[in-house]
Amino acid sequence: MGSLALGPKHQQAEAQPQRQPDHNEPLNHVTRRAPDMDSDKEMSAPVIEGNDAVTGHIISTTIGGKNGEPKRTISYMAERVVGTGSFGIVFQAKCIETGETVAIKKVLQDRRYKNRELQLMRLMDHPNVVSLKHCFFSTTSKDELFLNLVMEYVPETMYRVLKHYSSMNQRMPLIYVKLYTYQIFRGLAYIHAVPGVCHRDVKPQNLLVDPLTHQVKLCDFGSAKVLVKGEANISYICSRYYRAPELIFGATEYTTSIDIWSAGCVLAELLLGQPLFPGENAVDQLVEIIKVLGTPTREEIRCMNPNYTDFRFPQIKAHPWHKVFHKRMPPEAIDLASRLLQYSPSLRCTALEACTHPFFDELREPNARLPNGRPLPPLFNFKQELSGASPELINRLIPEYMRQQTGLGFPHPVGT
Repeated sequence: MGSLALGPKHQQAEAQPQRQPDHNEPLNHVTRRAPDMDSDKEMSAPVIEGNDAVTGHIISTTIGGKNGEPKRTISYMAERVVGTGSFGIVFQAKCIETGETVAIKKVLQDRRYKNRELQLMRLMDHPNVVSLKHCFFSTTSKDELFLNLVMEYVPETMYRVLKHYSSMNQRMPLIYVKLYTYQIFRGLAYIHAVPGVCHRDVKPQNLLVDPLTHQVKLCDFGSAKVLVKGEANISYICSRYYRAPELIFGATEYTTSIDIWSAGCVLAELLLGQPLFPGENAVDQLVEIIKVLGTPTREEIRCMNPNYTDFRFPQIKAHPWHKVFHKRMPPEAIDLASRLLQYSPSLRCTALEACTHPFFDELREPNARLPNGRPLPPLFNFKQELSGASPELINRLIPEYMRQQTGLGFPHPVGT
């Protein structure tokens, strides 16, 4: 079974990553592949000369000065490194002027290019996406140029929350599974529809969680890209356990549905307490998927990658979804997982459709609360994502009591 043929390597339009992060790297919610930038020499952020050290070092930069705004100096005390990888480092820092804690991602910058992550982060503004406050460039004694992305600081990751429950031999309470996965889909609905961004590395390490409010935010857009129909993209993308099967089959014209597969893997992991498809390499990853979904049909393979020609697979029947999870698992949870984890990318539900799933109905109850009695974080303030959505979808998405409060949408469900 370990000898599944995976077909020829395709000519790919982007540079290959230096390495693919493994699942168990410490605190790698910001792991980044090699710099992947859009060609353009213009840079509009200040450059400061700094010392090469990080922690304990004070970094000062100037912001403002545009549109008649006064220029002001802002200084950060670097406190501790919270993530490292091939991309550079992320550290927690405190703004000396305001006392605010921020996260600063420091990446080596090629002077010939604009940084794609910076370009994308400037486009995005959503409660379930980590926000960019500002950025500046810094140089080291070796005359290396670094880009510093100053972002809001969120103290936990989904990865660490999962670790917390597994260390106590417990499963995550279902209300949190619903709350967290709903917000993942809400964030994905926004990035897919509004700026048109595919994240390409959705995994527990790249999902930030505020332990007080239980708000979830997508972070690390170092692998993200606006996908253009007809343009090739690299297939060697996304961390292995969460990698959609069309990527393993070498597809280069994939869609944002690769993020939906990854989110389905995260949902399953929150329900199971461990990864659903823990492959040891790309071939083994496919074996793990086949053990659950069964051998893909020729038609399913064609949907994933029409250029794939090698069909020598062991014939394995699908494992019933209700047997993948424990006996007491709510049928709605199993149904949602099965709608996300489909071989054919076009059969996976969209992020907005996932938000309407009955699994999340408890969150739409007028008196829904966190287990500690506090209110849920805001979940229904949709704006641009709903343009083009059907009245029926909007009725399912926004609770009736919210529609009445805001005067949004339709007084009666469509078809009644």
